Amino acid sequence: MKIFAETERLILRELMESDLEGMFELDSNPEVHKYLGNKPVKTKEQTKEAIQFIRQQYIDRGIGRFAAVERSSGDFIGWTGLKLNTGDKETLGDKSDFHDIGYRFIPRYWGKGYATESSVAMLDFGFKELGIDTIFGAAEIGNIASNKVLQKIGLKYVEQFLYEGEMINWYELKQEHYE
Repeated sequence: MKIFAETERLILRELMESDLEGMFELDSNPEVHKYLGNKPVKTKEQTKEAIQFIRQQYIDRGIGRFAAVERSSGDFIGWTGLKLNTGDKETLGDKSDFHDIGYRFIPRYWGKGYATESSVAMLDFGFKELGIDTIFGAAEIGNIASNKVLQKIGLKYVEQFLYEGEMINWYELKQEHYE
């Protein structure tokens, strides 16, 4: 198991098949998917496929979403990380071929600052370890918490666009502007 980063309260490591229960709890929750197209998973098989997809990204792209584990409890609390979106199937509106920062946590861990803490670690990883030039972020305009996190970690608002019937705020941070 590879650890990609550690913070004061979190261990950010590769997502493992053993994370199935935590990932299912996360991705089957309608509240988690409120601003993600309202498409929670219904079966553990769907969750297993998602884990395999993420693990394949590690192999193919050297990057992906990472399990976030709370240091104090050892609990899987969600995921965080960078994703390289490329090709026809990985677009967001007219956006393609970009690295985006993302995070998703089980609701009982919301409001504790984990999204900000893990995202700062992922920006460090992306800029300093991987040499990425620009990291992007996107959030539905109604997702106030996620928009605040993206701004707090230094991403700058670029524009707004319609995607699958929802207005999306688009942000970016260039390596040269990262502290």
